[in-house]
Amino acid sequence: MGTDFNIKPVGAAAAALPPPASEAPQDAVATELPPHQTVSAGNASSRLRNDSQPGPGGTTSHQVVLDRSSRTIVYQVVDNRTSLVVRQYPEEAILRRRAYFRTLDMMKADRAREREADRTA
Repeated sequence: MGTDFNIKPVGAAAAALPPPASEAPQDAVATELPPHQTVSAGNASSRLRNDSQPGPGGTTSHQVVLDRSSRTIVYQVVDNRTSLVVRQYPEEAILRRRAYFRTLDMMKADRAREREADRTA
């Protein structure tokens, strides 16, 4: 990832991201195979990217936000010029659905507590 990746907690602290994977092929044990059966590790600097984002200093940046209503970590690609969200995962509709079902679950739990309180009273 580039230097344009930001983590912006909103309201509550987010979990720390794991460190990048180690370069395991460099530490691999050498084996002796015929040349037609061998596979060599590629150079880490020559990895291809399959996204439309230009390198550092591009027009977009990445950020991670904690959505409080759905209690979900949201990954966003933001346009640097307009500060508008270009892409987001999970999508806004999914966040609204999660928040809605969370509210229903909380209401159900409240009703169950009220029934339990009525029984003990």
